[in-house]
Amino acid sequence: MKKVFVSGCYDMLHSGHVAFFEEAATYGDLYVGIGSDRTVNELKARKTINNEQERLYMVSALKSVKQAWINSGSGLIDFLDDIKALKPDIFFVNSDGHSALKEQLCKELGIEYVVSKRIPHENLPMRSTTALREECRIPYRIDLAGGWLDQPNVSGLHPGPVLTLSIEPDYEFNDRSGMSTSSRKKAIELWQVDIPAGNKEKLAKTLFCFENPPGTEYVSGSQDSLGIVLPGLNRLHYSGGYWPSEIESVHDDDILRWLEQHLWLVPLYPRHDGYNVLSDTNITADNSKKLSDAALDCWHAIKEQDIERLGRAVRNSFEAQIVMYPHMVNNDIFAVLDKYKEQALGWKLSGAGGGGYLIFVSQKPIENAIQIRIRRSGNN
Repeated sequence: MKKVFVSGCYDMLHSGHVAFFEEAATYGDLYVGIGSDRTVNELKARKTINNEQERLYMVSALKSVKQAWINSGSGLIDFLDDIKALKPDIFFVNSDGHSALKEQLCKELGIEYVVSKRIPHENLPMRSTTALREECRIPYRIDLAGGWLDQPNVSGLHPGPVLTLSIEPDYEFNDRSGMSTSSRKKAIELWQVDIPAGNKEKLAKTLFCFENPPGTEYVSGSQDSLGIVLPGLNRLHYSGGYWPSEIESVHDDDILRWLEQHLWLVPLYPRHDGYNVLSDTNITADNSKKLSDAALDCWHAIKEQDIERLGRAVRNSFEAQIVMYPHMVNNDIFAVLDKYKEQALGWKLSGAGGGGYLIFVSQKPIENAIQIRIRRSGNN
């Protein structure tokens, strides 16, 4: 029998985990590396519901699992020493657990890398740990174009829009992955389980003020709080202030469904500690205008459902960003981008400096990518 290795947190064990283990075990004897409590806290910025010994006991008890253990390392590749000792034939991951770092490691170690889709057992619902956690109904957000224009030092040189999407929490995105995880944690402190009823812009302003009390050294952009609280697609126009001077929203289901069908996220890996995206910036009026123009072009492309124009506009927005903030990207990110960009019409980065996700615009499915659901206006 071949040796098959999987690794993960496996907190709040559910049918989705069991189906994943059963599928992995069809390839051979299944060995499971479990993230320690410390590792989960580092990656997710939260404590586990079940501690590592409880999780080890439950996973070990499954008939599809030959052997399980607590991984000996830390970080995204906390299983490095364990996988070298095991010498598996196959490393099996879900699409939302895929990363270029894991794939490259397998290539170096001569291990077959298999990416599975999340397929529930027959007649059972799709399950995820995120969906079972009480706070899961508070969305994340993606800034699709124009990011950084919510900073006064950028839009003060040339006004322009930031386009945001409120994203249903089907996945538990890693901390500091560019999905507004910090603002979401503040929203959970305020509201516990979901965005409350009421005027959404006022609620977003409440969250913004809660996250940025008087004396805050670095003010988080308001696109984070607005992107979480305002459902659908939103155009936030900034004119040199921390709060947008104009907000326009799209809730048309045809447009939102069209976007969902053409956006694909490829996971990278968590941002390194001590990283500073604000060093060596090149913020000028001309560069701010290029960013603004690209975001406006993106907005019109979406409303016209022009996929080629959308891809071009998202790409132009990303290129304008990295001219102003060159430390958003590094060689590792470009290496992943080079692998996928021939399949796509456009791309951008969620996160910076090695964190988050590459977001691709494509008419066809992107290999090993995940898709998102946009929060509709009547969801809470």
